[in-house]
Amino acid sequence: MRFRLLCEPRFNYGRDRAEIDVTPGGALFRSPTMTMSVCASRFPDKRLVREEDVHRTDHGIELVADLATGDVGGLMLETAPTGPVRVIPPAELTELFEQTRDFWRSWIGQSRYRGRWREIVERSAMTLKLMTYAPTGALVAAPTAGLPEQVGGERNWDYRFTWVRDASFSVYALLGLGFTSEAQAFLRWLGDRVRNASEDSGALQIMYRIDGSPNLKEEVLDHFEGYKGSSPIRIGNAAADQLQLDIYGEALDSLYLADSHDLRMSHKAWRNTIDVVEWLCDHWDQPDDGIWETRGGRQDFVYGRLMTWVAFDRAIRLAQNRGRPANISRWTAIRDKVYDQIMDHGFNESRQAFVQHYTTDVLDASLLYMPLVEFIGPHDPMWQSTLHAIDNELVSDSLVYRYDPLASPDGLRGSEGTFTMCTFWYVDALARSGRLEEARLTFEKVLTYCNHLGLYSEEIAPTGEQIGNFPQAFSHLALITAAMNLNYQLDHGSGYVEPVLGHDPANRGRTPDQRRAQP
Repeated sequence: MRFRLLCEPRFNYGRDRAEIDVTPGGALFRSPTMTMSVCASRFPDKRLVREEDVHRTDHGIELVADLATGDVGGLMLETAPTGPVRVIPPAELTELFEQTRDFWRSWIGQSRYRGRWREIVERSAMTLKLMTYAPTGALVAAPTAGLPEQVGGERNWDYRFTWVRDASFSVYALLGLGFTSEAQAFLRWLGDRVRNASEDSGALQIMYRIDGSPNLKEEVLDHFEGYKGSSPIRIGNAAADQLQLDIYGEALDSLYLADSHDLRMSHKAWRNTIDVVEWLCDHWDQPDDGIWETRGGRQDFVYGRLMTWVAFDRAIRLAQNRGRPANISRWTAIRDKVYDQIMDHGFNESRQAFVQHYTTDVLDASLLYMPLVEFIGPHDPMWQSTLHAIDNELVSDSLVYRYDPLASPDGLRGSEGTFTMCTFWYVDALARSGRLEEARLTFEKVLTYCNHLGLYSEEIAPTGEQIGNFPQAFSHLALITAAMNLNYQLDHGSGYVEPVLGHDPANRGRTPDQRRAQP
């Protein structure tokens, strides 16, 4: 059988040309910013690749190898090699393979999940592990940049960074599955960001590099045409400078969850946390840019207010449950003020639903998170009517749009697909509301959209293809959470809530564009 490897690295996003030194078993690539080598393993009596089978191409090399039954060999790509191209003996290559296999078998064996969807849950857990930077514990949102939310459109972002928002979702999922050390590593990373904020102004940045540094300057790579002509291609992320008040709720929720699992913070960490909460006391009541990082201007987003309520609520619990010093009276007064403001201004009486922000009647799927953080009971009439409004307007064949960009302009051209994380939140909301059969059907339908490795991108297009950066941590975190919670509900039962007036099953399966065209 003939194997062929084409290796043509593009250093510094294709802006640096590499010098290539071809050797009998591979090649060394050198540029001003990076060095890399590719080599073939050696047999006891012959090379895997003969010298005449290594060919130069315009930008790299081509290796060709012929193997017969019983032959063993391999190729290795090495970044930042310290010496010349080396040839790996087959025994060492086999040992590396066996170590890798044994590591993953041992690691996934720690999972406590024994529910109905074990294979896909464990695939998601492995995906999250692979997306974690081991030296700091930081979880990237996705390992890619520039994959479009609409093919041919401009919604193309760099997701190779760590969002504070991921904190509570990752900690909940990892602790729920039994991966305590990974949760602790991420909490250490988050604790360092809280400490840095305490030493500065008290404000957190919404995202950071994996080493914790805050510089994420955005630039456009004009020399790239983009995936299927989807441009511009951006590296860095200008959204890092946005004000997104919800991140304080996610951060405090993760710290509270860890504390509940006896992963207690130190005295210094608590003092740092107090500084961040006090900053929020002074700044919570202002428009922000929202969870979706829209570039259409700041609003009083209901999800942002919801998560500030979570921040104060969890901070109060962290103080009271452990007898920690805190300005409880101030935090409680502000928490209650946030609650009243959401109820008075975030619920649209004409729509009978919680809406995206205070001056609109547009729905937003982020509000599916309301019962998940215990802001409102899943059987509360205000929540039930909101859920059914989302049924009618944002759900298409069980998949969920995060909002309608035509009804609520976000400062960008084009449209987008359904948001996979929101679909899993919808599953959880259905289950908690007693609609267990719908929840299970929705969950199992969305499982059919993953690829052959069980991976999900950020969104699913109307064609059914995956779009957006890939794989997406949010999608897999939400999958794990939905699977754990739905499995629990199915095992323990949940009362069914009758549909409220105004729920139109005929709208299920229609896109927002189709609904607008409907007379």
